[in-house]
Amino acid sequence: MPKFRVYNLSGEGLEEIELSEKVFGIEPNIPVMHDVVRNILANNRQGTQSAKTRAEVRGGGRKPFRQKGTGRARQGTIRAPHYKGGGIVFAPKPRTYGYKISKKARKLAMRSALSGKAVDQELKIVNDFTLDEIKTKNVIAILKALEAQGKALIVTAGKEDKVVLSARNIPGVQTSFVDTLNVYDVLNHEYLILTLDAVKKIEEVYA
Repeated sequence: MPKFRVYNLSGEGLEEIELSEKVFGIEPNIPVMHDVVRNILANNRQGTQSAKTRAEVRGGGRKPFRQKGTGRARQGTIRAPHYKGGGIVFAPKPRTYGYKISKKARKLAMRSALSGKAVDQELKIVNDFTLDEIKTKNVIAILKALEAQGKALIVTAGKEDKVVLSARNIPGVQTSFVDTLNVYDVLNHEYLILTLDAVKKIEEVYA
């Protein structure tokens, strides 16, 4: 079982705990993580792009010139795709890019991502992440004490409004809680900071 030191917000080491082998100690499955990340990014696409085809462009009802005798190629409308202001060939239309991926694959990808952070020593566990006031510099000081400066993801068991508001203006720092945690966010940050309650909840869900 992987063992990790628990720290307080001042960066002082406290107890050492054993993490679940099934969640934080498996061999990372890179292809599954890749599939799940692609799925998350596809589901987040807005799909609102739109352009008009030649049938939808305004104007062009009159034939621009007669069919024969001009020496030019015959034309039916000045709103054909090769004219300026004409319609777009195979114009993109609003659509959804989302698709489903199995729950088994999503859980395996999350376990792989968490195990990868544990192996690379990019996982930090704190006994608690409760703040007395909303202050950005307090979170900056905590990250410095934990040696987790840079891109960091702070995960709590439930929504902590003071943590969210204090960390939102720090470049590269993001907050989340267990119910909204996803593989892309874990992999997209260098450091993963978990509270003890979050670790227990994650092990309950993914073990």
